[in-house]
Amino acid sequence: MTRRALTARKLIALAGAIALIPTCLAACSSANGGRSAATPPAAAVVPLPQGVAYPSPSPTTGGAGTTIGGCNPFASSLRPVGAPPAPGHMPAGSTMAAIQHNGQLVVGVDQNTYKFGYRDPATGQIVGFDIDIARAVANAIFGNRPNNIRFVAITSAQRIPYLQQHKVDLVADTMTVNCDRLKQVAFSTIYYNAGQSVLVRKDSTATGIASLGGKKVCAAAGSTSIANIAAAPSKPTPVAVLDWTDCLVMLQQGQVDAISTDDTILRGLAAQDPDTKLVGPNFTQEPYGLAMSLSAPDFVAFVNGVLQQLRSDGGWAAIYQKWLGAPVPVPPAAEYAN
Repeated sequence: MTRRALTARKLIALAGAIALIPTCLAACSSANGGRSAATPPAAAVVPLPQGVAYPSPSPTTGGAGTTIGGCNPFASSLRPVGAPPAPGHMPAGSTMAAIQHNGQLVVGVDQNTYKFGYRDPATGQIVGFDIDIARAVANAIFGNRPNNIRFVAITSAQRIPYLQQHKVDLVADTMTVNCDRLKQVAFSTIYYNAGQSVLVRKDSTATGIASLGGKKVCAAAGSTSIANIAAAPSKPTPVAVLDWTDCLVMLQQGQVDAISTDDTILRGLAAQDPDTKLVGPNFTQEPYGLAMSLSAPDFVAFVNGVLQQLRSDGGWAAIYQKWLGAPVPVPPAAEYAN
């Protein structure tokens, strides 16, 4: 049996084990009194009361390079004004106070994206860049205390429905900010800039998306990546799956010719299989934001304040170096948080 076939068998077994995790999480939720992951009291969706200094919703002016897909998705972003409230002392009637009352920040995350959101086999815990960003938000609400956050493993296609149904308070899941999504959910300012690229087997002659005309290219359902594949001028055939690990197994088995998504995700997949390689330049811009409900503008402004604090006090740089190494770039969100 070839080394690639052995790797494929291992990954198939891993995918089967991962598939059981959402069921376990659901069972844990039921054990927690049967309460939905983030069903907040009515106060969670009210506007920020008058007279509260923070956060004060205010539109950003945007800056060079903020136009994406023919519009400026950052024009309506909210920014913080003034000092944030102390952890554990959220403004009465605010979304943050409702989260504090519930006892945990409930966050929708990925568990299959190496370095950003993945389950550590040594501990069984979900860890990564996105996870630490979400923890910073929880710490700003509760203080740095145990069990102030609960992670719900979701697929790309579940991100928006889970927010709209109040199953989670926040989504931290390599989620691209674009104008179509802003009609359905709210976003923070940008905390990471990625771009879509292509992953192929090392014996492939493909040089990028332009060389994959008529070829099967895999991406997760509900992602911007699958739409970008379908829209590529070279006319590849998009193949949608639930999770990125499914794409890797299909690539190893020869069921697809390539995987195309954000370079961050592809580097994680390549690290798991040295018989693959990234090819071609990035052909899209994929700015990541933390997603929240449209009914919680005060929470959007609060989260923007947390992100701005991470940029200014070195917290973002520390998270970047921890998961992605050096050199550490300037935080990309700064240009959108005027």
